[in-house]
Amino acid sequence: MDDYRRIADRIAADITGGRLLPGQRLAPQRAFARRHGIAPSTAGRVYAELVRRGLVVGEVGRGTFVRATEPDGQPGHALTEAAGAPPVNLELNYPTAPGQAELLAPALAPLLRPDALGQALRPAAAAGTPAAREAVAALLALGGPRIRPERILFTGNARQAIAATLASLVRPGGRVGVEPLTYPLVKEIAARLGLVLVPLATDAEGPVPESVVAAHRGAPLSALYLQPALHNPTSRTTSPGRLRQLADTVHRLGTPVVEDRIWSFLLPGGPPPLAALAPDLVHLVDSLSKRVAPGLTVGFAAVPEDRVEAVARAVRSGGWSAGAFALEAAVRWLGDGTVDRLVAAKRQDARRRQRLVAERLAGFAVQSDPAACFAWWELPAPWRADTFTAAARAHGIAVTPGTAFCVDPGRTPDAVRLGLASVPEPRLARALSTLAGVARDGAAAGTG
Repeated sequence: MDDYRRIADRIAADITGGRLLPGQRLAPQRAFARRHGIAPSTAGRVYAELVRRGLVVGEVGRGTFVRATEPDGQPGHALTEAAGAPPVNLELNYPTAPGQAELLAPALAPLLRPDALGQALRPAAAAGTPAAREAVAALLALGGPRIRPERILFTGNARQAIAATLASLVRPGGRVGVEPLTYPLVKEIAARLGLVLVPLATDAEGPVPESVVAAHRGAPLSALYLQPALHNPTSRTTSPGRLRQLADTVHRLGTPVVEDRIWSFLLPGGPPPLAALAPDLVHLVDSLSKRVAPGLTVGFAAVPEDRVEAVARAVRSGGWSAGAFALEAAVRWLGDGTVDRLVAAKRQDARRRQRLVAERLAGFAVQSDPAACFAWWELPAPWRADTFTAAARAHGIAVTPGTAFCVDPGRTPDAVRLGLASVPEPRLARALSTLAGVARDGAAAGTG
């Protein structure tokens, strides 16, 4: 029956028409059911439909609230940015280094000769080129066992590498175990591929192996997607002991893993990848976008030997192959030391920005790593993620609400992620001070 949808339509009209205001709490479901003369189970379906449409957010133990931002993430019509204040975007997170363009330009000059350019503008295969495979194998070695170049495949960026590996592993309707807070684009990829994301329990050391076993027991998991190094958004890095436990667990269950290592380059001397402990099951995904620049990059996946062709087919069918020009540029930047120099500069930059966070948000519950380019801010009561996001935008600052990362829409954290890398340091410092003031003023006034 569609009765619950018709009721949801009426509530949606009240929200879009301004009769229910951003941040307003809806009636408890049992009270809503009595008021509308419907069963409590039907009321639950109404609320679930409103959550699905992005109009409300449910918070365990607190209730269901009208979102303070539109479903597309833009501010509500009742909220405006401060007059004349350009937005400070702490949603984007692309680290740069001083003189980056000057460092990158010399390697590109030879590619601009007509003979070289003609070659570089041809399509590239999923397997890339021998030179690209060798260069990336050396990059991924990190002092550990060297990955065989034949196991490496290339895509246009890391998101495409994630999509290709998941598409090759999981059929529509299949279950993928993920951390309860995960990379938002993985949620989008899963929706497009028809995959079901299953949140796993985590603790201070990382994903809990027993949770993987329990989730698999309920219904088999087709794969896991994990971020063991500088997890986005919490900056947590899984401990070496926990990595070994996870490797033992996936071996026992026979469950393949997609390991996202996008931010690992910021961790000098960090723990080895999970792929080093379970190379027969783990598909390691990385890219050059954060190391180099987002505009001209390549993604790559080091996959188990018996899965190379399956992942390559997914890359081809998705149209996710890397461009030959970007591949050739990457080989040159890796070979001449440009990437190493950029990484060193970006590591220093991240630490400076984390010091700003520690200074400007002192006294708040901020979770981060000194090496990370982002911070996870658990907001003081009574702030909620969506109302704080709207208040920040009213001051010309864009932050990412915790709902963007949350797999279970019924357990939305009262937290926001701050991307630290994409604005100049002086503007970042001012923005952090402004956000601290907003948080204190709202908490003191009892904003909710």
